[in-house]
Amino acid sequence: MIDKIKALSEDLYKEIRDIRRHLHKHPELSLKEYKTAEYICEVLKEEGIPYTSGMAQTGVVGILEGQQPSDNVLALRADMDALPIQEQNDIDFKSVYNGVMHACGHDMHMASLIGTAKILHRLKNMWGGKIKLIFQPSEESYPGGASLLIKEGVLKNPEPRGIFGQHVAPQIETGKVGIRNGMYMASSDEIYLKVKGTGGHAATPHLVNDTVLIASHIVVALQQIVSRNAKPWTPSVLSFGRMIANGRMNVIPSEVTIDGTFRTFDEQWREEVHQKIKSIASHTAEGMGAKCEVRIEKGYPFLSNNDELAVHFRQCAQQYLGKENIEELDLSMTAEDFAFYSHEIPACFYRLGVYNSITRTTNVHTSTFHPDENALKTGMGLMTWVALKRLNPNFK
Repeated sequence: MIDKIKALSEDLYKEIRDIRRHLHKHPELSLKEYKTAEYICEVLKEEGIPYTSGMAQTGVVGILEGQQPSDNVLALRADMDALPIQEQNDIDFKSVYNGVMHACGHDMHMASLIGTAKILHRLKNMWGGKIKLIFQPSEESYPGGASLLIKEGVLKNPEPRGIFGQHVAPQIETGKVGIRNGMYMASSDEIYLKVKGTGGHAATPHLVNDTVLIASHIVVALQQIVSRNAKPWTPSVLSFGRMIANGRMNVIPSEVTIDGTFRTFDEQWREEVHQKIKSIASHTAEGMGAKCEVRIEKGYPFLSNNDELAVHFRQCAQQYLGKENIEELDLSMTAEDFAFYSHEIPACFYRLGVYNSITRTTNVHTSTFHPDENALKTGMGLMTWVALKRLNPNFK
């Protein structure tokens, strides 16, 4: 059967590649994926796969049903949204929209899932059960399309017993995949601080509250939360990447804003840090004669791969690609809204290699990200095999 799946992947490759290029050429930002959704619906309709559209505004959910007897249900997910990045690649299918680009590989994810759907549909007389094809909007923006779809019942009627998702990895060679059991990706929260005081002339510091100095003290003080409060065995990151003090060389502004992120793998510790940030920032500012407003946007939870599903994926990947093409992933402090699924049902999130020595793609979220399209063969074929073996364990 593996040989049959690989042959179908080869046969479908040019079609799936063209689908990927169409999606890449027409990227859309989070919760604005209307034309993307229409295109996916057209492809599913042509294939004869029933679907529901409009979930979480632009989400599309297809349903595949095998013809063998089984009540097993599985879900496969691909995200749809692009990023606000100006593409710099010199390719025929370069983004036609200024400042919008599929720089995170979501076009690859959608095309790969469509390829998987086509293969499974062609083999439907050989397997049993149902497969939900989840084309999910807004992975890149809070509160995350996964959370919105879950609220609208994407994991109900019927309820999947597990869900798989894949994401491109420019650090892994094409033809290889990466997997990790258990904890994999961190939670992610956005931190917004606003220091308010009395601004004025820089030559008369005794008449002002130096908001720039106060903001600097706050940033330094907050760094001690992780260095002196986090348990050494609990990975945590507190980083600030944006500070705006809109004064000038001789003007101390009355307001300074600071933006940052906190990430970890422990929900109780996560809540403790939120309170510590609020307390330290507020008291530091007050102690220096100013005020600090604190707003924390709680983002995605940590992502944990279900051990049973991860073992299943690893075994299937070894059968399909060979043991030498499976890489062990490290813990990652990056975040993914696929995590929401992992807190509802057994879930497995893995990495698809898209690097080759010729194209030498840059990293995701860059203007020159250019994954190896040959990875689509691996992506759609392996996901097909993983799904078939999960629905029908005795499948050969």
